[in-house]
Amino acid sequence: MEGKEILITGAAGFIGSNFVEFLFEKYDNPKITVIDKLTYAADKSRLDEYLDSIKFIEGDISDYENVKTAFSENDIDFVVNFAAESHVDRSIESGKPFIRSNVEGAYTMMDVAKEHDIQKFIQISTDEVYGSREEGKFKEGDNLDPSSPYSASKASADMLANSFKVTHNFPVIIARPTNNFGPNQHPEKLIPKFIERSKEENNLPVYGDGTNVRDWLYVKDTCRAIDDLLRKGKAGEIYNIGANQFKQNIEVTKKIIELTDRSEDIIDFVEDRKGHDQRYAVDSTKIRNLGWKPKIEFDQGLERVLEHHE
Repeated sequence: MEGKEILITGAAGFIGSNFVEFLFEKYDNPKITVIDKLTYAADKSRLDEYLDSIKFIEGDISDYENVKTAFSENDIDFVVNFAAESHVDRSIESGKPFIRSNVEGAYTMMDVAKEHDIQKFIQISTDEVYGSREEGKFKEGDNLDPSSPYSASKASADMLANSFKVTHNFPVIIARPTNNFGPNQHPEKLIPKFIERSKEENNLPVYGDGTNVRDWLYVKDTCRAIDDLLRKGKAGEIYNIGANQFKQNIEVTKKIIELTDRSEDIIDFVEDRKGHDQRYAVDSTKIRNLGWKPKIEFDQGLERVLEHHE
């Protein structure tokens, strides 16, 4: 990675900002260009420490001119496309912004990038594209069965990525991480939302009976996985990124209550979300064969997030 230039979209968002921080921690003077629209979920101040060392382009990845400028003015070797609308509830209320960012944006990025001699393009997807399953784990070649406008938009981008691979021999890698958590996550997401509400002694609204299961992956472990894919991943492949740390939502809720020294009386079971998937689970053997494995256990990661909220 030394001497290579990386174009990172959505770098002022949750995972993107953590990835920029990771690169500066691991490499000497990494060459980074950023495109970020600075939507409600982004915060440029997350990058304050690095703004003098990176090139920041404020703009929409669906806008060809923004993307063409980024490529024409820089010698890009790698692309990591984090930019996306990602909140399922918002996608249910209004899916159009998800189509623009997650589908049109991904298409625009790949369409411009294919005209340049890049080494790898990492398309950040999600385990949600597989849909729900009661037992077992999804492998990379399994059929996609998304159930929300959000996951459908990400599945659409995956299909576009595959078409670019087949048609243009485009060096794309699709990364499908499980539920990320960690510092800088927007407070609409479950863990930061419940931490803040619990600290303020507000009720914690748990969907349905709280038995929905997610695999919780600490964000810096995701960053290490993406770095491994940039260095060792095979172009044209798909890689699941999972921690095997399965928790029911009610378990996560009770752990937050315990760590914030509150009573379980603040749990408020509310009407379930429309189309709420019961369980996500992916087989991450493929990326583990590259030498990656998660380092941060769930409880340890949750304590780090709590410290960040103090």
